[in-house]
Amino acid sequence: MGLFDSIKDHFNNAEFSIAPNKKLKTISKDFKSSFNLSLVFYKGNMIADGDLTLAALNKKTAKKVDTTSKEDVKIKGTMKVGDVEDLFENTYGVKVQIKDKSAKKLMDNDLSLGKASRQQ
Repeated sequence: MGLFDSIKDHFNNAEFSIAPNKKLKTISKDFKSSFNLSLVFYKGNMIADGDLTLAALNKKTAKKVDTTSKEDVKIKGTMKVGDVEDLFENTYGVKVQIKDKSAKKLMDNDLSLGKASRQQ
């Protein structure tokens, strides 16, 4: 089953176009439907309000959130949790954590998204 899962993970991908006016809860919902995991946004060290947009989050945190990035974010099931979190940090300047589907347990940074979604 492991080989089949790895092949399936390789083809499980999603492209996220993140507009400054898109609500954080919408981005998280899209991520959950693609990977069966929760994507949690932070404002500093506190969980950000899901009704905020990236542009609004930029106004409420001391850290600069890059809402003008032209870089397409491509995320695949084979990518490690830590790499995806770093991708959001480096591309948009926003801190995210990936948790299980119920958003209760942090996923290990060394797991692929595919393996993390099957651990639930």
